Amino acid sequence: MEATPGRERLIEQFKADGLNVMFGNPGTVEQGFLDAVDAAEDFRYVLALQETVAAGIADGYARATGGAALLQLHSGVGLGNGIGMLYQSLRGHTPLVVVAGDAGVRYDAMDAQMASDLVAMARPVTKYATRVTDPRSVLRTVRRAVKIALTPPRGPVFVALPMDVLDELNSEPVLAATVPLTDVSPSPESVGRAAELLASAERPVLLVGDGVALSGAQRELAAVAELLGADVYEVDSSEVNIAASHPLRRGQTGHMFGPHSKELIGDADGVLIVGTYVFPEVFPELESPFKAGAKVVHIDLNAYEIAKNHPVDLGLAADPRQALRALAGVLERQLSPQQRAAAAARLDVRTRERVRAAGAAGEDDGTPMAVFLRTLAERTGGDLIVFDEALTTSPLVTRYLPAERPGDYHLTRGGSLGVGFPGAVGAKLARPDRLVVGFAGDGGSMYTYQALWTAARHGIDAKFVVCNNRKYRLLDDNIAQYWRERDIPEHGFPNSFDLSHPEIDFAGLARSLGAGGMRVEKPDEAVAAVGRMLSHPGPFLVDVQI
Repeated sequence: MEATPGRERLIEQFKADGLNVMFGNPGTVEQGFLDAVDAAEDFRYVLALQETVAAGIADGYARATGGAALLQLHSGVGLGNGIGMLYQSLRGHTPLVVVAGDAGVRYDAMDAQMASDLVAMARPVTKYATRVTDPRSVLRTVRRAVKIALTPPRGPVFVALPMDVLDELNSEPVLAATVPLTDVSPSPESVGRAAELLASAERPVLLVGDGVALSGAQRELAAVAELLGADVYEVDSSEVNIAASHPLRRGQTGHMFGPHSKELIGDADGVLIVGTYVFPEVFPELESPFKAGAKVVHIDLNAYEIAKNHPVDLGLAADPRQALRALAGVLERQLSPQQRAAAAARLDVRTRERVRAAGAAGEDDGTPMAVFLRTLAERTGGDLIVFDEALTTSPLVTRYLPAERPGDYHLTRGGSLGVGFPGAVGAKLARPDRLVVGFAGDGGSMYTYQALWTAARHGIDAKFVVCNNRKYRLLDDNIAQYWRERDIPEHGFPNSFDLSHPEIDFAGLARSLGAGGMRVEKPDEAVAAVGRMLSHPGPFLVDVQI
């Protein structure tokens, strides 16, 4: 094969792997590569004003497409900016292929300006991190990284690309990366054992996470839950793993305090864990939260997560869809008439509870946010993609815009702020045919507000909503729990949680970045705001006062 500069052949490798959009922020040590990017055909560079924003947009793009996304960061300083967002991608198993340049291998001994150990910096927030030092292995290394990113457990990978290595002539073949198939089925014997452990449970519970969504196992999950009459709780869940309207869905376990999760599942005598680990709270229970004698079965493609924190009776390293399908088949054949009747009775109880709750919900409370959400739901019929970083306002968002269909709802994950707005930009770029609305708190939005500029620059018609309570409200809630646990008398919240002064003009800031924007203070303004947002060509932001 005729040799061409490595920087040019690298772009052909990215295209061979379907990575024809790159998100990033430029720097001097990448200038030769970015010059080649500008000249490349059928390859798009999406510019962000800061690396955190670029990483968030790439994460949202990957989540919306279901595939990998390509992210370019600038040397050590840019990688440092992006690390917090890469942690989100690591915890959420987003397959990002991250590249960063450096001045060159020839300068390693000089310890010069911007010199840093990029691989050591990236390793804690990636599945795989490496640096190419030989021009004959650029494409080979990138293919390996793509394969690792897309192989469950998926996640971000990092490749450092020195300038002098990319400047060298390269004759490597351009070949698509080979990603192994992982639709692994458990043995009939192990499925039979799982059915035996779960069938006799009188208070069964399913704990499910995003491994279900990745496998496309939502239907199989619902079938097993109905056969067992089992409550379903989502754990470390940020995608649609079971429809919000399913009567057996009971919501999320705790993400902050272990006792909350323990309270939810402490009476269960049969537990099936699928596609997640237990438990992901910031302050988890150190002792097992499961009832003594409870039978616990854990299914995941990620064997590391099985019984990571608490022992289980049976662990199956298998694809959730294949395993749940097989389990449903065995339960269909082997459940006794009495077990079927008991499961049907539990399902009936939850169905009637759901009907009563819907009847009692009544009208909204008349607040601007409730009116805005109700109007948005009515105008769209719920046909939109929601990127939800509303945090304390999220229960209200999902009341009116419930997470029903796979791909229509993405929740923040990982613990750091700033994913909502760039995530919406990435999702809209991936799904230009759909209405995409990103929700963020006022505090979270300010981490990555520059994402609106990227949307305006590239004609990405995403919509944005600031849930503005003028504080880091989640911290108020968390410290109140801290006070209760330690018998500390309630008092004023720390001043560092307050964002009320000086007041931020979110609508004006949106306009300064090239997007439309308006502020909503009264309920009657909320109705008009929905109309303006939906009819505005291009990105538009609504600042809703809470």
